[in-house]
Amino acid sequence: QVLLRESGGGTVPPGGSLRLSCAASGINVNNKYIGWFRQAPGKQREGVAAISIGGGTTEYSDSVKLRFITSRDAEMTYSLQMNGLKPEDTGTYYCATKSTSAEWNRRLDINTYSYWGQGTQVTVSS
Repeated sequence: QVLLRESGGGTVPPGGSLRLSCAASGINVNNKYIGWFRQAPGKQREGVAAISIGGGTTEYSDSVKLRFITSRDAEMTYSLQMNGLKPEDTGTYYCATKSTSAEWNRRLDINTYSYWGQGTQVTVSS
């Protein structure tokens, strides 16, 4: 059984930093990627970063590139370091992974991910 659990959300002022963690169980390299997604109130969920299960490949959306870093901290533990946070980064952040039969491409496409955590709230406000 695949389980994902996010932690580390909170409230920070603009320019601040937060580090989110994703604890996974029941996954292997065939799940391909851990994706990081966010959803702001009234908006669609969007992909912001992805990392291969083994940690060797990453991808970022243009909106977070050079500010966010995703890494594999330990076996089945991943993080999203968020620096230079802006008010538009506010939202619920989720980690997700693909099914073993999913495609390798479209790393930030929500439709290619099958397993989701419960989400953690990030608020950037002065």
